[in-house]
Amino acid sequence: MSDSEAGVPTPSGPEKAPSGVLSEVAPGVRRLIAPNPSAFTFTGTCTYILGGGEGEVAILDPGPDDDAHLAGLLAATRGQRVAYIVVTHTHRDHCALTNRLRAATGAVVVGARAHEARPGAPQGLDAAHDLTYAPDAVMAEGETLRFGGVGLTALATPGHAANHLVFAWEGEGALFSGDHVMAWSTSVVAPPDGSMGDYMASLEKLRAREETIYWPGHGGPVREPQRYLRGLIGHRRQREAAILARLDTGPTTIGEIVTRNYVGLDPRLRGAAALSTLAHLEDLIARGLAVREEGAPLEAVYRRA
Repeated sequence: MSDSEAGVPTPSGPEKAPSGVLSEVAPGVRRLIAPNPSAFTFTGTCTYILGGGEGEVAILDPGPDDDAHLAGLLAATRGQRVAYIVVTHTHRDHCALTNRLRAATGAVVVGARAHEARPGAPQGLDAAHDLTYAPDAVMAEGETLRFGGVGLTALATPGHAANHLVFAWEGEGALFSGDHVMAWSTSVVAPPDGSMGDYMASLEKLRAREETIYWPGHGGPVREPQRYLRGLIGHRRQREAAILARLDTGPTTIGEIVTRNYVGLDPRLRGAAALSTLAHLEDLIARGLAVREEGAPLEAVYRRA
């Protein structure tokens, strides 16, 4: 899920592929976009079918609980054995179809751990977690899933969600980046589950890798990912600097910061921008650079430490 921020360098322009169309985007990688377009999901959630021929395949991020999307996935894998359903994280737009797809295919569900509900978690966003998700196995950092002669290696990338994983496509120089890195926009980081400190550390973690293309959970591929990661990190540092500059003028609220720092923002995304601002403030507080006065986090007054 994205907060659709402007000002981030886009490697090749946001691809606006339509939902419901099965396409082979790389050798052994087919994509079917779910019919759930929104300000948060772009043209819809990207579900990937990995593997080819008549052997075993895996379905990565089955998407929302939608009859047409389920039918499309089953049609696309007719004559193949769906061995695994792989989940990057448990936001409903990525995994709500998991239980029905498992029942229809007999596949083993692996990947992200189940979400641990926390008091105060946002309930009104598209990003609400699917609390019915129950994996058959949780993949640990560096663990490789093998099927049909290919392999997917899990990498922990918390930040957008505490249980977020990305998956490296063995030998192909590709990475399935879920909602952690997307070409069309930045990811929303919504406390208490989202953490800006974790998100930034996860971006730096991927910068140390050598994949040459990312296939994200929404939108088209991220090409030249190392350059793009530098842009994302720089963008977040600019947001942080703008927040600190506002705090330097005196105590303020998140609402005031959003109004000042997100000029021209789509009104539908104001709540997401407020949550990302809160994530920045929590990180600044943890680093001793800001202080929160008494009150609920989204309504409280913040000042410079």
